[in-house]
Amino acid sequence: MLLSEFDYELPEELIAQRPSDKRENSRMMVLNRDEHKILNKHFYDIVDLLDENHVLILNDTKVIPARLYGYKDTGAKIEVFLLKERENKNWEVLIKPSKRVRVGTVIKISGELSCEVIMPLPDDGKWLVQMIYEGDIFEILHRVGNIPLPPYIERKMSNEDLKKLDFERYQTVYAKEEGSVAAPTAGLHFTQEILKKLEDKGVQVGYVTLNVGIGTFRPVKCDNILDHHMDSEVFEIRQETADLINRAKADGKKLVAVGTTTVRTLESAYKMFGKIQACKGASELFIYPPYKFGVVDKLITNFHLPKSTLLMLVSALAGKDFIFEAYAEAINEKYRFYSYGDCMFIN
Repeated sequence: MLLSEFDYELPEELIAQRPSDKRENSRMMVLNRDEHKILNKHFYDIVDLLDENHVLILNDTKVIPARLYGYKDTGAKIEVFLLKERENKNWEVLIKPSKRVRVGTVIKISGELSCEVIMPLPDDGKWLVQMIYEGDIFEILHRVGNIPLPPYIERKMSNEDLKKLDFERYQTVYAKEEGSVAAPTAGLHFTQEILKKLEDKGVQVGYVTLNVGIGTFRPVKCDNILDHHMDSEVFEIRQETADLINRAKADGKKLVAVGTTTVRTLESAYKMFGKIQACKGASELFIYPPYKFGVVDKLITNFHLPKSTLLMLVSALAGKDFIFEAYAEAINEKYRFYSYGDCMFIN
């Protein structure tokens, strides 16, 4: 299967640079697969589309302020982008510009945080650094770090109002487990009020955790998609959620995943065990057509980049032709795309 089959042209003005005025006011395109129909709605309409015959599973990972700006003792400005925590205060990071650092370079981020370069890693420009601090690293990051927005959202970091907006809105209202360097963006449309309305209707709600890594921004580079290898991302399914899903499935309920990260968490566990059970693991699952889904029935998701693994995943669930028909209509109807954009419900 060729990468070029998953390409499309998107007018630049449709890439959302800010979130909608209110989370639930985003537009939502509904794809009814049985009738092959496309409906244009708003996210708050999700309450009318789900009922007691559905179980809703969300990813409760929390985005860390992973983008750090610091200086060498020479005064040279360096950007450190945190990727993954290792042991003994060590982290995998990206460094820009990397040619200005070597083993032993110390980068001062603030009065309470510095890092020392330990060594380059063999994996695609990554480095290992040791963070130098006292106390809780996540508390410090929330004071001195910046939200790691994707490269297609343009920001001047001197704008404090925008910085405050991003800290609030590039995070789901139910985020709990620190560790992601990108938001599970389908969840950004939910409010506590919408979740309560769904629960009042009898929709059961459960949570998994998958820490979203930098691979989310990485383009597929090989012409044949079968040659692509997914970055590994850590996930966890707790006992309470496993029981909820297995009971719901036994009762014939439909599982609605919120976001592609939730899909990969659940489908990874199903591939490992043939059912959902409490586990911690790492997912490298690459879902593309024609994939047979073991657990997920329906999906709430944003509009994804051309040639991305996320576009391939939604094509596997809804059918590639139907997805591209929907994307063409979304462009025509001026939907807003990508992380801060509108969403789609594959019903």
